[in-house]
Amino acid sequence: MKRRALLTLAVSTLLLSACGQSTTNEASTDAANNGESELLQRINSGGTINIGTEGTYPPFSYHDVSGKLTGYDVEVSRAVADKLGVSVEFKETQWDAMLAGLDSKRFDMVANQVSLTTPERKAKYDKAMAYSWSGAVVLAPTDDNRYSSWESLKGLRTAQSLSSNYGELAERYQAEIVPVDGMAQAVQLVKQDRADFTMNDNLAVLDYLKNFPDSGLEIKLTAPASELRGSGLILRKGDDAVVAKIDEAMSALQKDGTLTKLSQQFFGADISKQD
Repeated sequence: MKRRALLTLAVSTLLLSACGQSTTNEASTDAANNGESELLQRINSGGTINIGTEGTYPPFSYHDVSGKLTGYDVEVSRAVADKLGVSVEFKETQWDAMLAGLDSKRFDMVANQVSLTTPERKAKYDKAMAYSWSGAVVLAPTDDNRYSSWESLKGLRTAQSLSSNYGELAERYQAEIVPVDGMAQAVQLVKQDRADFTMNDNLAVLDYLKNFPDSGLEIKLTAPASELRGSGLILRKGDDAVVAKIDEAMSALQKDGTLTKLSQQFFGADISKQD
């Protein structure tokens, strides 16, 4: 009698397990038939998304004094995840290996100031709605009033790395190049009056001015909106439904002021808008 009861229990357990497995398989099949990706399923079910970032790239992605991962890109990603109703897990990796990690599906997307400027990257990846915009700016002493237009750079001395895009841009406006190794040295030459100005990325300059408000320098010229580059979350090509959901979340964060608030927190200016 006892043996028969145990046999009946075992058979019932197997049937329940089979029914459960059948239901799961049917749900997966239905999702596949509906054209949903595995990532979209996780988002729709309130699961976890994985985001690749450097963790050593302040003020975009870094660890604060307490060891917490933070930064503009990180906090924007957390806000997007909150809007989507999902959890987020960050996977830190070196920049050189970041897109390879995306290719190998180590993570679902990348948040690390990527703007997809080359045709090769545009063909391989999708970019969601931009959460930061940047372009070239001219940094010079506050009391120097010679910068009425980009054409006014002609004949002035600019501290630039010869291999940078900004050095090429300065040459286009016929400025005299004073060679430097990087932005830190360029700023020092301007402050020492060994160069009239330096040109660099808007976000890098805003970060410098936020950290050194008494530098005696200010932004004199900013690239027009048409020349700004937008950076957003980067995904593998083809998951249009996920991109649409991220765009919707990012648009909501733009409208409710979250992106502006985070911009002011990390840069002292709103970098989330193109104009």
